[in-house]
Amino acid sequence: MPTIPAKARTRPRHVQPCRDTAQDHELPHLHSHPEPMLTWSSAATLMGTVAGRDWMIPPGYGLWVPGGVEHAGSVLHAGEMQTITFAADGCPIAWTEPTCVSVGSLPREIIRHLHRTPPDDRSRPVAEALMVELLTPLPPHHIHLTLPTDPRTRAVAEQLLAHPDDQRELTAWADHVHTSVRTFSRLFPAETGLTFATWRTLARIRAAIPLLANGTPVNTTARAVGYRKPGAFITAFRRTTGHTPGTYLPQPQ
Repeated sequence: MPTIPAKARTRPRHVQPCRDTAQDHELPHLHSHPEPMLTWSSAATLMGTVAGRDWMIPPGYGLWVPGGVEHAGSVLHAGEMQTITFAADGCPIAWTEPTCVSVGSLPREIIRHLHRTPPDDRSRPVAEALMVELLTPLPPHHIHLTLPTDPRTRAVAEQLLAHPDDQRELTAWADHVHTSVRTFSRLFPAETGLTFATWRTLARIRAAIPLLANGTPVNTTARAVGYRKPGAFITAFRRTTGHTPGTYLPQPQ
């Protein structure tokens, strides 16, 4: 999520396109500004840290970030990220927490119109008001995933984020980072609150969401995130999210 230039902070406007490589999981520094904003992409998958939580935003969805909330983000797959900012005073949206929204075809067209028109165009107040009306909050779709800080477990976590289909088990990972199984097993829950197995399951499910949102079949998604059998993936997905892969994300209109 880009830092907003001071001159852009008085009206909704497009912030420069952002492109990143899928293997680059480094997030820009955390920052905040008094203006609330909506960030979204029609084609790219976004990953962000907002209010101390990790969020995965599939294409066609957006995230509302209240003013003053620390955030950082990146594009995990090549594509354009768009951000609409609102004046800090008098914003008609009163959400005080980060909120997922669906950015359907009509809001997208309105946003394109706002990009094209000058700030004094007489159609802007109507377009801005309609866009606000169409931003309906969705149930939370983030999966909170704390990254460990110890260099050994951090290296493993980053590898699994980049390659969720990696099949190595705990013993192999401990050997890979030159530590004992006992130490490795202790570090993960101490730093993340989760066992290694549970953390990896969450990482896999989180990686599956943008694939499903892009229309990837369940069988293909299961293999892509490390499950040899679709049934095991469906069970893990339902246990993690409370939904099957086919019903977890509402479809953008």
